[in-house]
Amino acid sequence: MMIFVNLPVADLDRAIAFYTAVGATQNAQYSDPTAAMMRFSDTIAVMLLTHERFLGFNPKKAIVDAKVSSEVMLCITAASRADVDDRVARAGAAGGRIDVNEPDEYDFMYGRSFEDPDGHLWGVNWIDMAATAAMQGQPETVEA
Repeated sequence: MMIFVNLPVADLDRAIAFYTAVGATQNAQYSDPTAAMMRFSDTIAVMLLTHERFLGFNPKKAIVDAKVSSEVMLCITAASRADVDDRVARAGAAGGRIDVNEPDEYDFMYGRSFEDPDGHLWGVNWIDMAATAAMQGQPETVEA
């Protein structure tokens, strides 16, 4: 199973550069002047769509300005605390707004956040699955 997150963007080239900087890779097969498929993993992809293209899928609803209204908070996992910090730092260096929310700091979890240039909110979390499973008295069953 895969998940494709579709995001409207004001400037496709800027969005491609931003998502490349935070670790996604562009799949040219599913990209054109109105859309770009950016892969975070084999199962997670972000489809960056110009406003015109995005409206083609749902023309009866206005596009939310994610800089002023809540839209959705997306979250991806990281392999370590250092990976969380690295991805968030890359987001900031690429023009994103970092630490939009207070960082989550626990023994079993660490997370930070950023907004992309269009205001889409992302969380990046490291979760110690073994510690989480032990707290719940269960074997580790979920991969981070």
